[in-house]
Amino acid sequence: MKVVILCGGLGTRLREETEYRPKPMVPVGSQPILWHIMKLYAAAGHKEFVLCLGYKGEVIKEYFRNYHWNTSDVTIRLGPHPEIQYHNTHDEEDWTVTLLDTGATTQTGGRLKRALPYVQDDTFLLTYGDGLTDSDINASIAFHQEHRPIITVTAVQPAGRFGDLTLDGPQITSFKEKPEQQTAFINGGFFVVDKRIGSYIAGDETVLESDPMNRLAAEGQICAYQHPGFWQCMDTFREQQLLTGMWQSGNAPWKKW
Repeated sequence: MKVVILCGGLGTRLREETEYRPKPMVPVGSQPILWHIMKLYAAAGHKEFVLCLGYKGEVIKEYFRNYHWNTSDVTIRLGPHPEIQYHNTHDEEDWTVTLLDTGATTQTGGRLKRALPYVQDDTFLLTYGDGLTDSDINASIAFHQEHRPIITVTAVQPAGRFGDLTLDGPQITSFKEKPEQQTAFINGGFFVVDKRIGSYIAGDETVLESDPMNRLAAEGQICAYQHPGFWQCMDTFREQQLLTGMWQSGNAPWKKW
């Protein structure tokens, strides 16, 4: 199943990193977060990717164009008939990656609509280029196939960022500093999507999470696959450091390969 990844945003809240590269190329350990996202999909058997590029998209193009060069030992024969011999193989050799320039200012819905001609099947996977999870991708597909909405959203409960208060009138009866999970579910950004979504997107200016998602909800065409496990976005330098620490400690919940 094709995996469409939205890679074109500015990442303004991570400006110390995104001044020089697009947010999906900000590293978690030694590899960009985009690589981690693609690896978790590939581990579930989904190895055909469409990357919707925008801001500094040339950095992502360069990364994949030189992928074998940067991951291998090489022997170079110089002269009028130069040759390069690669001495390594890697797990990504059966991936196909379509690098699609969707415009510097195009919104999320517009980027998705531009990607639809590159998706052959009626159903595909969609995510953003800045979040990681240990959610079961194939279980979310089975859920989608059972309920048959236009979009299935993986609903997650992120770690609490502030203390929880329990109130009895004006009196606080309990205080929990930074609870492990907040009580409300949010959009975790790992979607299963029917190509009918195209009819809900007007053009480049359409924000997927605004009018299209609200219309789908009103029509009963959006379902939530609830994932109570690990999910973490990377919006800030602190979150980038958190994910890198997990990876370097060997305790990265999303690593299933």
